Amino acid sequence: MVPRYSRPQMTAIWSPANRYRIWFEIEALACEAMAEQGAIPAESAKTIREKGDAAMAAFSDADLARIDEIEAETRHDVIAFLTWLAEKVGPDSRFVHLGMTSSDVLDTCLSVQLTQASDLLLEDLERVLAALKTRAYEHKLTVTIGRSHAIHAEPTSFGLKLAGHYAEFARNKERLLQARKEIAVCAISGAVGTYAHIDPAVEEYVADKLGLVAESVSTQVIPRDRHAAFFCTLGVIASGIERLAVEVRHLQRSEVREAEEFFHKGQKGSSAMPHKRNPVLSENLTGLARLIRSHVTPALENVALWHERDISHSAVERNICPDATIGLDFALMRLAGMMEKLMVYPDQMIANMESLGGVVHSGEVLLVLARAGISREDAYRIVQRNAMETWTKLGHPDFRTFRENLEADPEVAGRVSAEVLDRAFDPAQHLSQVDRIFNRIFG
Repeated sequence: MVPRYSRPQMTAIWSPANRYRIWFEIEALACEAMAEQGAIPAESAKTIREKGDAAMAAFSDADLARIDEIEAETRHDVIAFLTWLAEKVGPDSRFVHLGMTSSDVLDTCLSVQLTQASDLLLEDLERVLAALKTRAYEHKLTVTIGRSHAIHAEPTSFGLKLAGHYAEFARNKERLLQARKEIAVCAISGAVGTYAHIDPAVEEYVADKLGLVAESVSTQVIPRDRHAAFFCTLGVIASGIERLAVEVRHLQRSEVREAEEFFHKGQKGSSAMPHKRNPVLSENLTGLARLIRSHVTPALENVALWHERDISHSAVERNICPDATIGLDFALMRLAGMMEKLMVYPDQMIANMESLGGVVHSGEVLLVLARAGISREDAYRIVQRNAMETWTKLGHPDFRTFRENLEADPEVAGRVSAEVLDRAFDPAQHLSQVDRIFNRIFG
């Protein structure tokens, strides 16, 4: 991911230095386990740990360059690292990687990195949830118009709209927790997963120390359905980000202007038009969501590896693992900041709701007429006729509001009292169950 859309906390997880620290930790833990079994000398395991820890603590660009130099010759990244480690550890390095294969290190390391990334993403989600909850309660009874097909439907609460997004991100948090659990596995089982040259107890020891669980059945690799599920979850979260971003973009349109992103002092919207206040954050989030979702299909295609393993997944994962997690981390934090500072205009919401002359209350009027003894079919015909009379004459000299048309209609006059119509045209009735819904969402 380009630095523009990266945060250092997540980027550090995918740095070469962190990767090599994890590789060493896996190798050192395996040696400790083998020493406990008597498979290698305990003193050798101690030397590997001490000298390796010292080398990793002092790890520098020179060490990185040395590993790259070795890899340029060996054409194998794990062998290059092991060769560098041997230079640091000395003769006892002959016990490193005993009975293991490269994927034991690579896949277990990837599991650690993805769990580290998950933990950071979960923190991000908590901030998004906190922002949405705060703003939802702030606007719990802020009346706005609900829209279906982008057309005015019935009144709702702006807080209720935000509460719906909160509920979605709460579900996404649970999905990510499950995805983290599914990816937190360790495989140290040898060339084709048979433990032919290493005791399964080594795998269990390493897994326990790293906060993982042993893979139930590995081949040469951890099965990629786990990774596919993880990236599908990231894609779903990205779609949740986009849904909220699109809402903000629509509400910020000049002809709507019910909400807008915070505009900082000194911020500019256009090089040519000084008046512009563009929804650049939510537009950026829409683009990032597309990018993150684009990583889902390659992850799914990685599932069908040949036999016990091929390398077709490797180049894919070297790209999608850092890019998707770094991008999602950035997007979640940007979303949280945007919602914390979102500017909301309740008066404009009311003005927009009333701009169609009251036709948004047609549903309640339909029920009122039905309760007055008119068949539903006739009631629908009457209501639609009067609503269309208002709708089609918006801005005309002979315009009348929906209520005025109803009161002038002989099929309505005398059958429905003014008090009943008052209630039918009161937006507050649409918020009567908001408390119940909030209790269901927030407890």
